[in-house]
Formats: sequence, C-alpha cells, structure tokens
Amino acid sequence: MKNNGKTKIEKAKAGDRKALELVILEVQDMVYNLSLKMLLFPADAKDATQEILIRIITHLSTFDHKSQFKTWVYRVATNYLLTHKGKKSREFAMPFKDYANLIDSGHSNSVKHAKNDGELQLLEEEVKVSCTQGLLLCLNETDRMVYILSELLEFNGNEGAGILQISPESFRKKLSRSRAKIRNFLDKKCGLANPENPCRCTKKIDFLANQKIIDPKNLRFAQFTKRSIDLVGKLGELEKSIAIYRHVPKMQAPNEIMQKIKKTLSIDSV
Repeated sequence: MKNNGKTKIEKAKAGDRKALELVILEVQDMVYNLSLKMLLFPADAKDATQEILIRIITHLSTFDHKSQFKTWVYRVATNYLLTHKGKKSREFAMPFKDYANLIDSGHSNSVKHAKNDGELQLLEEEVKVSCTQGLLLCLNETDRMVYILSELLEFNGNEGAGILQISPESFRKKLSRSRAKIRNFLDKKCGLANPENPCRCTKKIDFLANQKIIDPKNLRFAQFTKRSIDLVGKLGELEKSIAIYRHVPKMQAPNEIMQKIKKTLSIDSV
C-alpha cells in the first residue's frame, strides 16, 4: 500500500472502524485465494478466510511497516493455514500414488453431463482447475505453501522465506522438492503437460461428476474465469507445469465473509 494505505492502516490501528473495514476489504480476496489454493474446497477456504481476517484485525497493532502490508498479511495467513486442515480438504487429500490411480480411472469418450458445447467447455475447465489444484493436496502443508507462494503467487525466494519465517536456503530446498514432485506427476499423467499422456479433461467429466468431486450444477471454478485450459495450449515452450498453475482463476471472497466480519465489529456499511 502507498501513503494513503499507510494512513488508512494507522487510522484502523487507532480504532477507526471505517478505516479498518476498508483495510480488510483490500486484503480479503487475496486471503481467500490463498486459502482456496491451500484447501481446494470453497467451504473450507471461506471458514479459513474468516478466521484469518479476524487474526489480522486482532493483531493489526503489531504491524510496524518494516515490511509491505501485503507481506505481513500473507505471513498471518500462512501461519494459520499451515496448521489448519479443512474438513473437506482433509477427507480428499491423498498420496501421489492414489491420486495417480484417480487420474487413470474412469476415462470416457462421451459426456452425459453436458447438453451443449457451452456446458462442455465449462465442465472441461472445471475439471482442469479442480484436478490440478487437487494435486497440490498431495504435498505436505509446508511444501504446498512454498509451491503456492513461489509458482502461483510468484514471490521470490527471499520474499517467500520471509513470509514463512524460514531461511532462504530452506525455502529453496522445499521449493525444489515440490517442483520436482508436481512436474514429474504432470509429465507422467496430465495430457495438458504432456500430450502423449492419455488423460484429457473432457474424458474425466462424467467420472468426476459421478464421484461427486465436481458438481455440474454448482461449479466451483469455471464460471469465474476465462478458459485457462486454452491459454495453456498456446504457451509454446514455457514449462507447462508452471503455466498450468499460473493460469488459474482469481476468485472474489464470498460476500458473507465480510458481512460476518462487519457484524463482529459492529460496523455500518461504508
């Protein structure tokens, strides 16, 4: 944040509730998107975001402007997310071997859940984002967060290490390990990363819908984004494992999160 952001934060620290609401409004989407990348399921991400925003509010007085406010927010968020296990996320998380079996299962050349090309394209995108984001749950929490900070949010090693409060060397080692695991898996299983693989997002639609991993009537990702699956195919020599993750939708935090925060703080609408 620039000088006006600094003033806003200082007003919020001094007890100005209108300023506090504006501060929270500016960070809630980035907190929600980080939570969603860590936890995959919107219900889990929504609960986590609400708790993180409360922590930001209650610890705002400790922010000393020695780092960017965004960096401090990410530090608060990661501290929470590294120990928080959402209910749905915990149930879905599995080892890479089991996830490989999931990828290999249920390929179909027909799609019963799509009535037209528009629905088919949305469901294909839903599978792409759900599948690749779900793969992150195969990593342990710290390695997952390191991968998200570096490959998805594009923090450099020193910035990521600062957010996680670990040494840059440790951050680099964890990142190297996470990159290798994700890259190797995608290269062996994902048709987007390696066209020689048989898996295609379209072929997985019915299976994942029948397994209730995606819900054709309640899409989590596809309605919020342009088709990132098309962008990946146009990126040429850029490493596909990175492109697959960087071209993901940015979500808006659900309105009820801020409503609950405002109710907690007894803030009237700005």
